[in-house]
Amino acid sequence: MNNTPETQWENRYQENKTGWDRGSTSLQLLSWLKSKALTPCRILVPGCGNGYEVITLAKAGFEVVALDIAPTPVKNLNAQLKEQSLSAEVIQADVLNWQGAPFDAIYEQTSLCAIVPEHWLEYEQQLRAWLKPQGQLFALFMQTNREGGPPYHCDLPQMQSLFSDTHWQWSTPEEAVTHPTGLHELAYVLAKRGVD
Repeated sequence: MNNTPETQWENRYQENKTGWDRGSTSLQLLSWLKSKALTPCRILVPGCGNGYEVITLAKAGFEVVALDIAPTPVKNLNAQLKEQSLSAEVIQADVLNWQGAPFDAIYEQTSLCAIVPEHWLEYEQQLRAWLKPQGQLFALFMQTNREGGPPYHCDLPQMQSLFSDTHWQWSTPEEAVTHPTGLHELAYVLAKRGVD
């Protein structure tokens, strides 16, 4: 098989090398839902993996579109949705290429840190294109404090430069969020400014 990103991620699922998989919904997402920082709307979940958050959002009444580059998690998630009689659109696609109608919100958990940093600007442009003006990005920035990846270290000053004040309004920081890998993430809500 060729060594495309799709193949690389699919191999991880086939070989059960999915250390990022919490096995349940992120506590930070549950916190955002409980506090009503995030309320039912049209939401995109890029790099959804096995989609625990997609299930939670669908149960909470969101109109959910979920993307993943690998076939296995897309198949797993569709099976879970069917089994629980829930509705969400799950698409196998590369987040760097997929085009979709504007969303009210995006839940960004493990997609950015899985992308080679050379493509981060391209991904940030995609996030902006996907969001309506004033749409919100609910982001968990992975903190590895080491070279290489995935997951790649999402250094906060670098994130503030990538998601610049020109295009994004940053929230006050949330608490650090523990990750199953033993690392942690920094949770922020960013609102897309009405300019491009």
